Amino acid sequence: MFEAYGQTEATVMAGNFPGMEPKPGSMGKPAPGYDITIVRPDGTKCDPKEPGVIVVNLENGRPFGLFTGYYHDEEKTKSVFENNKYLTGDTAYYDEDGYIWFIGRNDDVIKSSGYRVSPFEIESILQQHPAVLECAVTGVPDPRRGQAIKATIVLTKLYEASEQLRISILDWMKEKTASYKHPRIIEFVSALPKTISGKIRRVEIRENDQKKDEK
Repeated sequence: MFEAYGQTEATVMAGNFPGMEPKPGSMGKPAPGYDITIVRPDGTKCDPKEPGVIVVNLENGRPFGLFTGYYHDEEKTKSVFENNKYLTGDTAYYDEDGYIWFIGRNDDVIKSSGYRVSPFEIESILQQHPAVLECAVTGVPDPRRGQAIKATIVLTKLYEASEQLRISILDWMKEKTASYKHPRIIEFVSALPKTISGKIRRVEIRENDQKKDEK
């Protein structure tokens, strides 16, 4: 599989192209015409393996396929175009070879026990479990960790929700990831909230959890 990265606001912005050796899990390198940098909050370039925000540099012109703004929403448009850069709102990191590894939306990244955890990474591991059809990973408030990791899971037809299965999945994850990445909460559901294009709405899961806490 030749993985790639893009947004509704643009065409393919990075990918694994002919002549490249794909790295499974990486979204490749910047596409022709796209001058991409991963930056810190102060705008300086991140070092290899350092998470940051993906930005498209526009100093040398706007790449073909990048949108010009949000329809009838000047305020939102100004918030993503800043200092001749387009701020994607997505986080990622480079490796030593210049390949880009996706972490998640900036507001989806979970801050747990002092670590920044990618929901995309945990979801990718969870989906390897035979009981998991699809899943969404979110952060929930936790007095000790700041945020605890929660996995909302839709099961395959061969499995039924049970406490035993929940414990089994948790034990399985302990063998696959570092301790700070372990889900602390698992909820089984029949379906995940999605956009009309099929993207999982983690924000809706977080909002529903917040409403439950308020009750």
